[in-house]
Amino acid sequence: MIADLHIHTTASDGVLTPRQLIGLAWNIGLKVIAITDHDTVSGLPEGLAAGKECGLEVIPGVELSTEWEDREIHILGYFIDWHHEILRSFLAQMRQDRWKRLSKMVARLRYLGYDISEEEVKEEARGEAVGRPHVADVLVKKGYFPDRKTAFLELLERGRKGYVPRRKVEPGEAVEVILKCGGVPVLAHPGFSRADGLIPHLVNLGLWGIEVYHPSHDQEAVERYLQMARRHNLLITGGSDFHSPQGEYQLGQCRVGPEEVEELRWAHRQIIKRKALTYNLTKDLY
Repeated sequence: MIADLHIHTTASDGVLTPRQLIGLAWNIGLKVIAITDHDTVSGLPEGLAAGKECGLEVIPGVELSTEWEDREIHILGYFIDWHHEILRSFLAQMRQDRWKRLSKMVARLRYLGYDISEEEVKEEARGEAVGRPHVADVLVKKGYFPDRKTAFLELLERGRKGYVPRRKVEPGEAVEVILKCGGVPVLAHPGFSRADGLIPHLVNLGLWGIEVYHPSHDQEAVERYLQMARRHNLLITGGSDFHSPQGEYQLGQCRVGPEEVEELRWAHRQIIKRKALTYNLTKDLY
């Protein structure tokens, strides 16, 4: 089992820089990783360069945040063309929405008696994709909560007093964007997101895979998603959803083998071929 296909860096809500992440991945024996930061690709240049230096394959990826029936649904994109204008524009809009949400969240928290500022959260974030984890980390540093998980459970989760909704992005929109930039769209941690009912709909919209192996999935969930993958002819992926060496999920905790990685490569090639075919057919019409 050589590959961890779900990893975050300081570009979003991870604590290791892309270069530090590559070093850790190499040290624990991983051969392939995917950098999948939330709603940003800003960590890819450093990560790809560091991987090339030490001979570790880095798959360019992203994790897009969407919403369905008041649930957060995350869509992973693998082998994306991270320079593509459609993706860049989509991510720029998502970053803008994140900053607007941050302002509203800080204002609400200050009203509730929590002495934090936007500047403190921005400093904590460091990267482009500021979010609730960074707010939680500031609250922890100021002594309001013992850890990030408690801050979420008591204040920042949906339905809690500190929660502020964001602009709604449909999962199908994320799938479409990933396909347009040549990537392979995969549903992240469906058990954690309680997204089973959404899978047939996403398959019709172009979903190519399910993250079967994830630390939040017990063996029963793994078996269920393996069956769903076979039923819908979907790729099987897996990853640790790593954020921090001190976090709940550790790098390499969930891995897949060379067969799953090669199937992802094959899917990427098929998507590129279809894009080229569609372009040529459209050109011939005019």
